[in-house]
Amino acid sequence: MGLLPPGPGAFREVTTELTYAGYKIPKGWKAFWTVSTHKDPQYFPNPEKFDPSRFEGKGPAPYTFVPFGGGPRMCIGKEYARVEILTFLHNVVTKFKWEKVDPNEKIKYEPAPVPVNGLLVRLQKN
Repeated sequence: MGLLPPGPGAFREVTTELTYAGYKIPKGWKAFWTVSTHKDPQYFPNPEKFDPSRFEGKGPAPYTFVPFGGGPRMCIGKEYARVEILTFLHNVVTKFKWEKVDPNEKIKYEPAPVPVNGLLVRLQKN
């Protein structure tokens, strides 16, 4: 979703006249809102890299990551996707036995403790 959302953006109607970057945008105009911020290094360092940690803590600035759009016309599938992910995680955690691939995995501190090789695991159905 972050790298290639299903749609590139959407048209929205400007509800209040505004000036942006020196340009006057009248009320009623149609503006195209885009997901290009997903790949903007100003907001996401290394935007092509899969890095879920970028969403930890405060996460990205508002309206820079919008895979489901925003506002009253946001994608109706947003909540479905959230529940689907939670259901998947619940099943992986409760219905599989987790085993470390390398039981002697070393830990490095940067500043929090993290496994040197990323903590590879083998899943086996219970």
